[in-house]
Amino acid sequence: MDLGIAARLPVEVERKYHALRSQLAELLREGLIVAFSGGVDSAFLLWAAEQERRARGGRLLALTAVSESMARVERDDARAFATALGVEHDWETSLEVSKPEYVANDGSRCYHCKSELFRIGFDVARARGFAWLAYGYNASDRGDTRPGHRAALENNVRSPLADADLSKDDIRTLMRAHGLALSDKPASPCLSSRLMTGVRVTPEKLKHVEELEALCRAGGLREFRVRLHEEGAVRFLRVETAASEMARALEMRDELVREGLARGYRWVTLDLAGYKMGGGV
Repeated sequence: MDLGIAARLPVEVERKYHALRSQLAELLREGLIVAFSGGVDSAFLLWAAEQERRARGGRLLALTAVSESMARVERDDARAFATALGVEHDWETSLEVSKPEYVANDGSRCYHCKSELFRIGFDVARARGFAWLAYGYNASDRGDTRPGHRAALENNVRSPLADADLSKDDIRTLMRAHGLALSDKPASPCLSSRLMTGVRVTPEKLKHVEELEALCRAGGLREFRVRLHEEGAVRFLRVETAASEMARALEMRDELVREGLARGYRWVTLDLAGYKMGGGV
């Protein structure tokens, strides 16, 4: 690590980073695939693995699984980051949205999502001679209910960030210290997370959410979600945004309502409680 950078890092964060690099060195020797979504955690894991590969050798592949649940902006972020890093990047089609267990959108949707991702990852690993698959689960995720991590444990998928005890704050600290793109990117789960639990997942609904969120983003909102509700035959959209951005959301009211109605939703509402993680449950 550059001495100037090391001097700016808390000692404990630097220790965790070196522990991560030591793990990655072992995995890279036998070939490592990083499941790369374009989000902060997997981007940092991929970057750290590439630094270790350059320093000590080994084989590394970034793998992005694409379905209707991955927004175009996320695909663009993943492509730009991997290209700038110069790492080999494989794009594969996920069939998650065709699976009844996933479409049901119950409490186990993320388990079925990750199971499909890991199936794809190990298919690629077998075909190309890689031994290991890793993903961006980290120490902060331990406090959440993570059905997807159950799929990782069942499939022997590695989680080097958590093993090194790196939290989400640690990861952003390291990314900023190294001047990495995406260091300040807001959390970006898949579009299916915008559908309230029990609302069946369809490509049309995912497209509607993506289009309304693109409108919010173009209007200047940064921290937000568009949630999709169904109550019997009634469908409506609920916009969550940071308290500091609510005034701007209200300025966009006419446009948001018009676009929501045009897609068959009865209402477009603004949630006065503001944006919150896990608001799709």
